[in-house]
Amino acid sequence: MPLIPQPFRALVIGSSGTIGSALVELLKSNPACSAVIGIHRNSIKPIDYQDLSTIEDAAKAFVGEEPFQLIINTIGILHSAQWMPEKKLDDLNPEQLQTLMQVNAIGPGLTIKHFSKLLDPAGSVMATLSAKVGSIEDNRLGGWYSYRASKAALNMLIKTAAIELTRTKPRVALIALHPGTVNSRLSQPFKGQQIGRPPLDAAQDMLNVLLSLSKEDSGTFISYSGERLPW
Repeated sequence: MPLIPQPFRALVIGSSGTIGSALVELLKSNPACSAVIGIHRNSIKPIDYQDLSTIEDAAKAFVGEEPFQLIINTIGILHSAQWMPEKKLDDLNPEQLQTLMQVNAIGPGLTIKHFSKLLDPAGSVMATLSAKVGSIEDNRLGGWYSYRASKAALNMLIKTAAIELTRTKPRVALIALHPGTVNSRLSQPFKGQQIGRPPLDAAQDMLNVLLSLSKEDSGTFISYSGERLPW
């Protein structure tokens, strides 16, 4: 039986990004969604992983408006104007590693800490976008050190938090969600426009998975297709 009831209230974190904005658009048109709120670094209730104090402040701003039955965190970083994913060990540098750890692992981990308190204990899902390349077991090509490591760290945070919530809030599911390749600024340098899917298609795939989740799915790593991925 799906955890998310109908109707449900949704919160999209990182709603100014390609995937986040597509999810907000879809949820607004979904008759089962009674309300959807989006937040990002420039929203009225801002959340910015370059300033980790904004995470708790953003969560506190929703106290009294909860509970949410669906929270999706889409914030993440792969590359910047200064650097691209490392191709070899000699490319590893502290600035890149620290930045990706903060944005892809520390920020999302603290978001789970503070925003999970806004979830409906009667039935709800919090999904954080991860990436298949964060799977240690599936790593056969190497490279992309910082991105792989930050997503692997994120996956461990999600798994560990899910175990704790199983004991305290058994009808709340935390999952790591792989969106696949999406046509976006993030994927553009890597042939994303050729091999990716349109953002609305990708968002619909992910939403279909999220709305079908049961409490047994908590603490799992799931693809947009519904496939369970190895940690």
